[in-house]
Amino acid sequence: MFELESKSPDEITIITKKGAIKFNVADAVIDAGLAVGKITGPGEFEIGEATIRGVATESGKTIYDVEIGGIHVGIIGGCEENLDDIVADILCTSSIRAVREVEPKLVISMGNVDGMVTELKLSARTEKKLKVKSLDSLPTVKEVVALC
Repeated sequence: MFELESKSPDEITIITKKGAIKFNVADAVIDAGLAVGKITGPGEFEIGEATIRGVATESGKTIYDVEIGGIHVGIIGGCEENLDDIVADILCTSSIRAVREVEPKLVISMGNVDGMVTELKLSARTEKKLKVKSLDSLPTVKEVVALC
């Protein structure tokens, strides 16, 4: 089980039993309170219960594929490059194109929720934190969640 929260459009925080991992997609920085400091750019990392794969894009941005307990969370912000490198049950994005190409079960909006809901013809809800218990607990019909 883990939780997702966001306090800014460029950040997603994953909270597990072992700690919190904050992803800033604008700066390509992962902050998990590690002794070595923040992690920047692409690469493969294991932090607590999370296996993280940072993928470099053609434009120099980094997108993330995070796996926790068999659930894949794609954290890409507004990026629309290298989408074939992301497998996501939950996709954190502001890109309508990315939602169509990746086809996640759940979308965490990192931008204009209304535009995304209208364009994709999906339902939306607002949460302070999103609790994810298991892959089976994800919605059977794709929906958009706005974290505030």
